[in-house]
This record gives sequence, C-alpha cells and structure tokens, in this order.
Amino acid sequence: MKQLTVEARPSPNYGERFGPIDILLLHYTGMPDDDQALAWLCNPESKVSSHYFIHADGRVLQLVGEDRRAWHAGLSLWAGESDINSRSIGIEIANAGHPGGLPDYPDCQIDALISLSQGILERHAIPAHRVLGHSDVAPGRKIDPGERFPWASLAAAGVGHLVEPNRINDGRALRHGDSGERVEALQGTLALYGYDIDVTGDFERRTENVVAAFQRHFRPARVDGVADASTLDTLQRLLATLP
Repeated sequence: MKQLTVEARPSPNYGERFGPIDILLLHYTGMPDDDQALAWLCNPESKVSSHYFIHADGRVLQLVGEDRRAWHAGLSLWAGESDINSRSIGIEIANAGHPGGLPDYPDCQIDALISLSQGILERHAIPAHRVLGHSDVAPGRKIDPGERFPWASLAAAGVGHLVEPNRINDGRALRHGDSGERVEALQGTLALYGYDIDVTGDFERRTENVVAAFQRHFRPARVDGVADASTLDTLQRLLATLP
C-alpha cells in the first residue's frame, strides 16, 4: 500500500454513529473550485460533510474522524439500510461533475483515492461489493461520481466489485412502460444486489432510475435507463460473483 499523507481540516458537521462501518461511499463535489467545495463541507450552516476530501492534485484532507457519523449520503438506501451515514465512510473527490462537463479525474487524484481506500477497507473489513457511488444509494436523486469515474482502475487495485461489461448490442430490451415477469425478475435481481427498488413487475420511473444508476457504475458505455442485453448480462454476472 502506498504511503499517504493526510492533513487534518476539521469540519463541525458530524454526529454519533449508529451501527457498524461496512460501506465506502464515493462522491464528486460537483463544484468548479476545490477550495469553495471544501469550505462548504466545513461550513456549519451547510450541514454537510465527509470523512475525507481529495483535491485534484491528490492532496488528501480528513474532515471528520472515521469513528464519527459524517453527513454526506443524505436520503439514501442500500440493501434495506436507510441510515447510510452511520454505516459508511464518505470521500468527496474534487471534480466539477456533470454541471462542469464531467471532466476526467487526474491520475494523481485517483492514485491518492486508491491508497486512501485501501487503508479504509483494511481498517474496517469493508467487502469489495460495498464500495459504492452516491448514485448507487440514491438513484435518480444523485448521479455522482459519474459515468467517467474510473471504477475499473479502483477494482484492479482491490477497491470495489466489478466485472467486464458485455458489448452493447441493439435488440430486445426492457424499458419504461413495460411490465410482466421479465421486469419483475430484473427488479428482483437489482434488489438482491442492494439497490432500493420495489419488485412490482412494472417498469416505472423508479426502475428506470435504478437501471441508469447501475449502468453509471457497472456498464457506463451507455447510461439510458434501458435494460438491454448488455445491462442484464452484466448484472447477472456481477451477482454471480458476490461472495
């Protein structure tokens, strides 16, 4: 594991934890200026924070102690658990995000993220399949860290759960307005992996948002909320490789 220097920059925005730490949750700041984003996370009026902040140049700051409950996930759910803040370590990655054209994440920033994440996973025994993006735990409400986030680079370093997505082929797909057993099976599989989705058999807006969130993380070549063959196959193989 690469030696990492972490600077303290305390935020007042935290509380008491309730529950074990078993999720690593990754965000982008979505603001054009690193220092502005950092100031917001440390402003008591914002009521938001994270445990760590990574500048574009790779500098790492700790805002909240890992034993405390930082306020980064908001209204979220994963695998039936709604208090994601209590169960997670949150990392804010300085990036302008979709409002700024979703710029690439610099290599030095990702290197720092990998090193920081490896230490967190080791300290808390967080399993690979519980390294998540904000969009995973809040589909439709959040879309960070975005479809250009290099999940594959993290997974290659032992951070996160990933399979190689199948090539996209146009053909039969499930989409908004569809219903029936195939939709029910899709919803059930997404729920089994951890996504917040009701198994109704109706492909409504919520299902579309969850499919898009899944694609954004695991099949980012096309993020459209349509469950095509590539999306379905990637989901099935991902579920099959869970411990």
